[in-house]
Amino acid sequence: MITLSWLLLLALIGGVLALVDGIWRLRARGGSTIVGVIEIIVSALFLLSLFVPGIPWGSLVLGVATIIALVVALFAGGRTGRGVTVAALVVLAIWVVLANHWLIIPGIN
Repeated sequence: MITLSWLLLLALIGGVLALVDGIWRLRARGGSTIVGVIEIIVSALFLLSLFVPGIPWGSLVLGVATIIALVVALFAGGRTGRGVTVAALVVLAIWVVLANHWLIIPGIN
């Protein structure tokens, strides 16, 4: 059974935004199709790691890898908008900070 928490909700929002951004990069036919494929694979593994315990790396490592893929996608350019990329970056960065207990907010972590 999965317990719905604010931390899980933040991870889901960030992962879905990263996945959508990767799909938009593939459909834009710009020069960043390889970045889009990598972004889709990493964000899908991140979302899968939140629910399946048998993923080889933990969700924290895949979250950081998704952030790195988003930063590369942000600077790779292309025809896609940067709003979804920045939103996914912000949400995933907040999730990493809260998941590591670097900042404690009562009721969230």
